[in-house]
Amino acid sequence: MSPIRVGVVGIGWAGQQHLAAYQDLPDVEIVAIAGKEPELLASLGAQYGASMLFESWEKLLEVPDLDAVSIAVPTFLHAPIAIAALKRGLHVLSEKPLARNAVEGQQMVDAARSAGRVLDVVFNHRLRGDIQTLGEIIRRGELGRPYYAKASWMRRRGIPLLGSWFTNQEMSGGGPLADIGVHVLDYALFLLGEPRVLSVNAVTYSELGPRGIGGMKRETADQSTSEYEVEDFAAAFVRLEGGATLVLETSWAAFRSPDDLIDFSVLGTDGGAELKAVGATKKLVGDLHVYRDVDGEIADYQPTAQPGRAHAGVVENFVQVLRDPARWPTNDGSLALKRARIIDACYQSATENREIVVE
Repeated sequence: MSPIRVGVVGIGWAGQQHLAAYQDLPDVEIVAIAGKEPELLASLGAQYGASMLFESWEKLLEVPDLDAVSIAVPTFLHAPIAIAALKRGLHVLSEKPLARNAVEGQQMVDAARSAGRVLDVVFNHRLRGDIQTLGEIIRRGELGRPYYAKASWMRRRGIPLLGSWFTNQEMSGGGPLADIGVHVLDYALFLLGEPRVLSVNAVTYSELGPRGIGGMKRETADQSTSEYEVEDFAAAFVRLEGGATLVLETSWAAFRSPDDLIDFSVLGTDGGAELKAVGATKKLVGDLHVYRDVDGEIADYQPTAQPGRAHAGVVENFVQVLRDPARWPTNDGSLALKRARIIDACYQSATENREIVVE
């Protein structure tokens, strides 16, 4: 197999995760890197053996014989970079969310389909070992038919640098709902077997961020003088096909326990389960409990799970798909677009104070 030649746009934390994951794969060559910080760019180029370094993503896309590009930049740049890359015949792996909204996301998916190339989005939390283990339990039917679930990612002081692109509506597309809530939505629907979302009823609040409360220093965020324009807490009541319900909560800033929390709980006709990862991304395996009766007696147990592979797993899967052209048509960004439409509906619901049917 000839090496897959890749470029990475963006050299913050996320971009560095992509670089490290590509380097660990024997059949991948990191050819080019683009970023705005000259010293860091030079350092990463030397570390990963990239011979071509650029401050401009446009220049990176002109590199001859490039096969794929990773996009790890502010959300407002996802669509223009991805569409330009796809039109040049490159495969694309983008950080989440897919785009600022579903309109841009649809343009990206259309470009992937027209080019016959792969468009994938980094939903790494579904690859957590505890979520994969719980997913297997649900798919085996141990819980029966799931009918109610709650999922959240809650932070106390987790606004990624006040005044950065993260808190600028035009650049980010939204606050925690768009940023980390899309992860919650993704792993919840994954666990529930990808049911169709019928409607949403959502609320958003911006109570702490505008007062300068809840900030978290984030060295990779751009400095700007932007006002705080997005929510700092969101919740949604999601109706699913078949009668099931999903409740989502997500916050960047809230007066709660100091530790981040990623969790998921589900009630089924034959059992229930709870997953709590206190410390969130710092705790690679959460506490998982399954609640069941066997022959009328309580038969609860705690499954064991291994740590997931996060970005490494996403990048490896992306490369595997690239090696199999038969899989390209089904990896066109459609799943991420579904997520974008649901997030858009949540924001519309919160703005209009009513339930929104998801088209």
